[in-house]
Amino acid sequence: MDQAFREKKRRKLRILVAPLDWGLGHATRCIPIIRELLKQDCEVLLAGEGAQEILLKREFPRLLFIPLCGYRIRYSKTSAGLAFQILRQIPKINKSIRLEHEWLKEAVKKYQLDGIISDNRYGLYHDSLFCVFITHQLRVKTNWGGWSERILRKMNFHYIEQFSECWVPDNETGNNLAGALSHTDKKIRIPLHYIGWLSRFEKSEQEMKRGHLLFLLSGPEPQRTVFENLIIDQIVRYNGSATVVRGLPNDESTIPSTHTIKFYNHLAADELGTEMEKAEYIIARSGYSTIMDIVRLQKKSMLIPTPGQTEQEYLARSLSEKKITLSLMQKDFSLQVAIAKAKSFTYRFFEEERKLSVVISTFIRAINKS
Repeated sequence: MDQAFREKKRRKLRILVAPLDWGLGHATRCIPIIRELLKQDCEVLLAGEGAQEILLKREFPRLLFIPLCGYRIRYSKTSAGLAFQILRQIPKINKSIRLEHEWLKEAVKKYQLDGIISDNRYGLYHDSLFCVFITHQLRVKTNWGGWSERILRKMNFHYIEQFSECWVPDNETGNNLAGALSHTDKKIRIPLHYIGWLSRFEKSEQEMKRGHLLFLLSGPEPQRTVFENLIIDQIVRYNGSATVVRGLPNDESTIPSTHTIKFYNHLAADELGTEMEKAEYIIARSGYSTIMDIVRLQKKSMLIPTPGQTEQEYLARSLSEKKITLSLMQKDFSLQVAIAKAKSFTYRFFEEERKLSVVISTFIRAINKS
């Protein structure tokens, strides 16, 4: 028995959790994973920067946080320019992947890591450690049709297959949220586990307040601000009460609240959960993490995809067809019309397949055997 193995047996397993810096959704959906690792007696280290760092430090102030540069992807102000903007950044993204892979080699030595859980960070795999990749996009949707999706799937699988296994935060069968995104007819060469929805919330007995709206602003700039300005312009004419969570945990700027309209840059998980349950309707981007939170709490929602972001557009359309949410477009958004549509919309919800606890137990056993 070598020294490293004996050392690992004498202490808790050290697991690194690192989310992608593409909005806050990757960070928020890592929260239930971190909680479960701690529950199963692991030592958890976190990595990232910026808003993700601030959010996770607030949720887990006692955990060690290691600085790690993000991909720092920027969006365009128009949907037409988004595809070109993303294409322009591919060399920068590839460079970030190479740099984070080299960063991990040093981090493994410095912090004596035993395992890695990477939420969509493609470079965080290691030859001698058990490494997990989390994604709900086994299939990437584009506006250019099948040929482009096949190329992107090949690139996607190339990176994912460097990891030990892949976890998909969705139901495997029947009633799933991500639809064609989380399922593929192309076999992947590593174990694939559907772990159920990753939400930091649990439904409680709190009563809903009739007429109360909750706006959840999120996503990369500049579209987050475009959405915010649109909401502010219309909410001043709303007769009921509302809460606006701006999705800016690291911003010191403020928007004054009124007696009926409350503005927050950020809310901790327990406070946000309370606001979500209080709302009659939630208005938000159709980011997948937001969707998982909304469906876990079985809330009526209106989702407005980021213009030009094909994943969000697909999710909003697909979930509207399933009657899980009402899908609206940003370019012609009217709050008055949206509320009228929501009142006549027949919402339905279904149960999730909760497997996170079992999958993490298996993950821990695999590390102990290695």
